[in-house]
Amino acid sequence: MTNDTPPVAKRVANERVHHGDVVVDEYAWLIDKDDPDTVAYLEAENAYTEQVTGHLDQPRETIFQEIKNRTQETDLSVPTRKRNWWYYSRTVEGKQYGIQCRVAADGETPPVMGEDGGPLPGEQVLLDGNELAGEADFFAVGTSVVSPDGTKLAFSTDFKGDERFTLRFKDLVTGETLPDAIPGISYGGTWSADGTTFFYTVVDDAWRPYRLYRHTVGGPADSDVLVYEENDERFWVGIGLTRSERYLMLNVGSKITSEVRILDAADPAGEFELVRPRKTGVEYGLDHAKDGFLVLHNDGAENFELATAPVDDPGVWTPLIAHREDTRLLDVDAFATHTVVHFRRDGLTGIRIMPHDGEPYEIEFPEPLYTAEPGGNPEFHTARLRLGYTSMVTPPSVYDYDLAARELILLKQRPVLGGFDPADYEQHREWATAEDGTRVPISIVTRRGTPRPAPMVLYGYGSYEMSIDPAFSVARLSLLDRGVIFAVAHIRGGGEMGRRWYEEGKLTRKKNTFSDFVACARHLKASGWAGDVIVRGGSAGGLLMGAAANLAPGEFAGVVAEVPFVDALNTILDPSLPLTVIEWDEWGDPLHNADVYAYMKSYSPYENVEAEKYPPILAITSLNDTRVFYHEPAKWIARLRATASGGPFLLKTQMGAGHGGRSGRYDSWREEAFTLSWILDRLGVHEVAGPEATVEPVG
Repeated sequence: MTNDTPPVAKRVANERVHHGDVVVDEYAWLIDKDDPDTVAYLEAENAYTEQVTGHLDQPRETIFQEIKNRTQETDLSVPTRKRNWWYYSRTVEGKQYGIQCRVAADGETPPVMGEDGGPLPGEQVLLDGNELAGEADFFAVGTSVVSPDGTKLAFSTDFKGDERFTLRFKDLVTGETLPDAIPGISYGGTWSADGTTFFYTVVDDAWRPYRLYRHTVGGPADSDVLVYEENDERFWVGIGLTRSERYLMLNVGSKITSEVRILDAADPAGEFELVRPRKTGVEYGLDHAKDGFLVLHNDGAENFELATAPVDDPGVWTPLIAHREDTRLLDVDAFATHTVVHFRRDGLTGIRIMPHDGEPYEIEFPEPLYTAEPGGNPEFHTARLRLGYTSMVTPPSVYDYDLAARELILLKQRPVLGGFDPADYEQHREWATAEDGTRVPISIVTRRGTPRPAPMVLYGYGSYEMSIDPAFSVARLSLLDRGVIFAVAHIRGGGEMGRRWYEEGKLTRKKNTFSDFVACARHLKASGWAGDVIVRGGSAGGLLMGAAANLAPGEFAGVVAEVPFVDALNTILDPSLPLTVIEWDEWGDPLHNADVYAYMKSYSPYENVEAEKYPPILAITSLNDTRVFYHEPAKWIARLRATASGGPFLLKTQMGAGHGGRSGRYDSWREEAFTLSWILDRLGVHEVAGPEATVEPVG
């Protein structure tokens, strides 16, 4: 077999019976990544993809250079004040990873980077990702938490991409890394108030954080105390510290239910107190205010309501902000003099300020499409609110909101080099009509003056109540400047239009997600926006890509599916796989429910590949992904190649990465450049910058 010949996956007899249904899965053998045949097949697929896309080497390099040249490689984040220090991260030209730092605070104004781009005066480096990574192919930091007194750092690292981290501690007074080393922990972790004790979680074989441990810094890991263990496989465990630093919060949650326990942070060896026992379908969370707790919950309130609770009886809730049909309350932050509520209304986010001594009000923002959310606000006593803002034409911006003056103060907008001018671009909101008459919002960004209809990239996700809000992308400019329009379909299953939007796109209403997306693509064509359309999505959005390709293969000029959840039925049938039992609240339980099984089988992409002409498909995955296993796209591509016509069907596997792909920023830019060059090639867009780019229709 030569590299320009598509690999042919061997077919192995594999029959299973579920609810009387005989299932044939001839590519099930690919799940064993220790099998030499599996590795050989993935490498053959990589070689084929490299051969087929070899003509894109120059366009790929061009786009990589565009991303690089638009990025200020040596840069500094806006420092965040925490007691006597300003904390920030910075990047250095030519280095893959960020550097976490701090400087002593001598005023209320954050320090700014000097013209030379070097370290700030008096800088203390907390973590240098480049030194820690060394020559490793993959590197990620999972936890980085400074103790309340500022003298210690807890941090964790991953060198494989499987999201199982090793926890270590650094003495910030001496600079010494302590001998404590605890492998196999999950993300996150929290200090006690006095900084002597650190709480962390570990995962079970299904990658579920299920145990909370208490570690005494300087002591042996085998002496760590098991504080809590969650035996219900639907639930996971997390730990946090309130902004006031008065209470530790032990959070236990499933997809639809939560339970909180609290403990005085000054008594880390004490017993956590249960706030309210779990009740199926009820989610709640707490933050400590000056005189009690704030509780955000959905008990009888679909879009959530905000309540208060006394410290001595936190399970008694008194309404503060009543439920509204048109407003989804997302989060609440308690401060000494005010409360901040993050909400969603009419498909956009917003921020409400509630002064303790005045009337509540909402911050106004200038653009019709935008995303605004509270940023890093670690100080309980503050007269300013740090927040983040972006839109499809405005680069990510950091503001301080002066509570007394009610004024937004721009601290920094991410630099975009190369002559970028936001006035050269415009954003729009369209509404498609779904099969059942529901109006579905679409966000669109285009270079001003781009003739229509134009080639388009349509992005979608539509699961877990995650919202794909309007946001800026440097890499996306390489599409827009070539006359390609970019759009996001805000389909059901996401959270853009409130909790009901999510409920109408999950379980046995999941097909709404897929039909909404196809309706958006058809609307964009019918309304004169789009010519040829490439669709793109990742993870659960990869499931969307596979399902949409099965529903309407003739609608799309190409499909990009990244770490795609395309073998959904087989995965959710297997409780031994990571996250499966947890996922039953999202997709249903096909193992024990015949109706759920039949419904999932009717849409799962792998089961529904037809002997029809499909568009070209590029599937990208990672060997060490613990969320969506590599075998899902590998099996899907094998079945497409054996069953369907059209294509080509390409599989690219990162052999040393996880769910997020390559870890270094230059590596990730190169991977994005590869994807964008493939998209432009499929759209027939020539290498001519600007709205006058020449386009050849895709045959």
